[in-house]
Amino acid sequence: MRYIRAAAVGAVSLSLACAATACGGGSSSGGGTNDSPKTLTYWASNQGASIAVDKKVLQPELDKFEKRTGIKVKLEVVPWADLLNRILTATTSGQGPDVLNIGNTWSASLQATGALLPWDAENFAKIGGKDRFVDSALGSTGVRSEDPAAVPLYSMSYALYYNKKIFADAGIAKPPATWAELTADAKKIQAKGKQALGTEGSNLSENIHQVFVLAKQHHADFFTADGKPDFTNDGAVAAVKQYVDLMAKDKAIPQSNAEYAQNQSLSDFAKGKTAMVLWQTASATFKSLGMKDADWAVAPAPVQAGTPGTGAQVNSMVAGINMAVFKNTHNLDGAAKFVKFMTSDEEQKILNTAYGSIPPVKSAQSDPAFNAQGTAVLRQTLATSAQALPQVADESQFETAVGTAVKELFAEAAAGHAVTTESVKARLRKAQQQMPAK
Repeated sequence: MRYIRAAAVGAVSLSLACAATACGGGSSSGGGTNDSPKTLTYWASNQGASIAVDKKVLQPELDKFEKRTGIKVKLEVVPWADLLNRILTATTSGQGPDVLNIGNTWSASLQATGALLPWDAENFAKIGGKDRFVDSALGSTGVRSEDPAAVPLYSMSYALYYNKKIFADAGIAKPPATWAELTADAKKIQAKGKQALGTEGSNLSENIHQVFVLAKQHHADFFTADGKPDFTNDGAVAAVKQYVDLMAKDKAIPQSNAEYAQNQSLSDFAKGKTAMVLWQTASATFKSLGMKDADWAVAPAPVQAGTPGTGAQVNSMVAGINMAVFKNTHNLDGAAKFVKFMTSDEEQKILNTAYGSIPPVKSAQSDPAFNAQGTAVLRQTLATSAQALPQVADESQFETAVGTAVKELFAEAAAGHAVTTESVKARLRKAQQQMPAK
């Protein structure tokens, strides 16, 4: 998924409570209708450098769909800062769009509301079958014992983007493969007057994505095998401390980044202020910010030691955007046609090329366009060294609670305060106390 900047735990909890009493999502009959066969409303997530960029990418494709089917799609591009709360409000009120994009890490949480159309075998058959999609993308569509709550639309993974000139000026011959190499390179870069590693310290989902990966590298997770929060285990604490220590101890991340939440780190990178950034599918954004493709390169995100792979060598979460349908849609057949259109080979190539992401559709993924500089490493990472975030109903609350804890620790580091194992554990203990009672 891309990035949410804030989410309300209370709103999530209310939504889940409503699901238990059938007050959210679907119509009173428990399903959609075809009362409005000529129109659809679509909430698209903000994928590009701006909402205007997204409209420029999407509107020609929606016009194409209307020409082919006679169905007009009313588009709204929703900023990431608002998207999750907008969706949660819609699940409780029943007043939502027909079709919407969701961050794939929200799939299980939104599935639990009962508001989304389940993608059973019959519904998948309407769009060409479940086996069209790659396994890594299907792994982030909801609880695995249930029918998926959404269909994969864009696939992404993290990688390390680096400025070739800054590296050359600092005498660095190759990108860092381990965290120790990264912190060593950071000192060389700073000696030349440049910032080393950019991040978004106030971006809750960015925080979650990074500490989730680091937890895997420390042989740990934030949930037990049966889905219960376990935020204060030694590996999880070590993961959060390592991430915040990139600012607090190693000085690799500038203190100003503690306040970043609106892609400022990408802007710094594109302007040549920062040498490295860990990001998902950033090539299209760099181009929109005026950076030339020849000025940057991309490598796998670091691991503790060795090379990326499975287990402790995981170096990315399975990122991506899924496409969902509200059960109370008034154009059930049209919604299926639209999802089929957006996941067709033709559209997958167009849209994923525009956003620099990877198609989750197998046949589209094989296109040579997705072996270019900006996508080859991402595709390899998804295939060999990425892991899905926990597909549990409390995942959205986890992003908010632990993401906020990391944000607060970055703020302490930016203020010059020491970040200790005990202070990290205290923040994570507080975060776990905010999770819904079982």
